Amino acid sequence: MNRELLALASELSRRHQPFLVATVVWARGPSSGKRGSSAIIDADGNVTGWIGGACAEPVVRREARESIADGKPRLLFLGTPEDIREVSRPDVISVPISCTSEGALEVFLEPMLPQPHVVAVGRSPAVRTLTHLAAALDWRVTVIDDDGRPEDHPGASEVVTALTMPEGVDSRTSIVIATQGHYDEPALEAALATDAGYIGLVASAKRAETVLGYLSDRGVPKEQLDRITAPAGIDLGPIQHREIGLAVLAELVAMRAVGELSDGAPSVEPAHVTIDPVCGMEVEVATARWITEHKGETYYFCAPGCKTAFEKDPESFLAGAR
Repeated sequence: MNRELLALASELSRRHQPFLVATVVWARGPSSGKRGSSAIIDADGNVTGWIGGACAEPVVRREARESIADGKPRLLFLGTPEDIREVSRPDVISVPISCTSEGALEVFLEPMLPQPHVVAVGRSPAVRTLTHLAAALDWRVTVIDDDGRPEDHPGASEVVTALTMPEGVDSRTSIVIATQGHYDEPALEAALATDAGYIGLVASAKRAETVLGYLSDRGVPKEQLDRITAPAGIDLGPIQHREIGLAVLAELVAMRAVGELSDGAPSVEPAHVTIDPVCGMEVEVATARWITEHKGETYYFCAPGCKTAFEKDPESFLAGAR
C-alpha cells in the first residue's frame, strides 16, 4: 500500500469511519490489475487507488460495500465463465467477467470498522473498571469527568471535563452514567438528547426510580425514559461497586452479540444488478454508465464496446437470450 492510501486509512480511522482495503493477491495477464495493487473503498463505494479496470472495479466496489456492511472479509475470483467452472471453490466468491483481455484476478477484501464507542460519565470505581476492561477489548472510551485528568482514567481515549456529549454519538454509541448521584439527572438529560443506542444508569433500583421520577416531573416523555436501562448491567448478585463496571460491560457485549448494538457497519441495500445482453456480465443498474433503449426496454452494459455492438444488431443478442 502506498503512502497516499496509508494516509487516507489513517484519516478514516481517526474519524471513526468504516472502510475497506482491497488488495489484488493474484493476477493472470493480460489484466490492468497487478498483484499487490490495492485500493481503499469507503462505505459509499468511493474508490481510491487501483485494483482493476472497467470489468473488475464495479464488482469489487459492490462486494466491498457488502463486506463493510456485514464486517466479514472476502476473497473474490474474477475470471471468464470457463475459469469459474474450472476453479470454483466454496470459500471464494467467484464472479464471471467477460472482458476481451481474458485476464483474471483474485482480490482480498478486508473491512476496517470503527471500534465500539462507550461514553462513561463520572469518576466512580465502576467507570474506572469499565474504562480499563473496555480498553483491553480495544474499544474506544470517552470519559466525562467534571474534575478529571487523563491520568485519572488510564485506558480512556479521551477525557472531557464539561458535561457535553462528544461529537459522533449515534446508534452505535453506548452511554453509561455512573456519577454516584453527583449529577446523574443532567447527565441523563444530555444523553437523551443524542441518538445513543444504549443509555445506562449505574444506581440502585430505588435510586434509579427516584431519578426517572425526577426526569418525568421535568416533562421528559415516557418514550424517552424507556430508552434508559436502570439499573445498568447484568445482574451478578451482591457485588462491589468497581465490579459493576464488569456487569455493565458484560451487558454491552451480550447486546452486541445478538445485534442489538450496531458494530459500526452501515446498512447496505442489496445492489440491483442486471445482465449485459452482449457479454453476459452482471451490471449494477444504479452505477451503470453505458445504457440504451430498444423497443421500450432499457439495457445496461459493462463497457462502451458492448453497448455499440448491441446497438448495431440488438435482435441478434436478444434472440440468444430467449
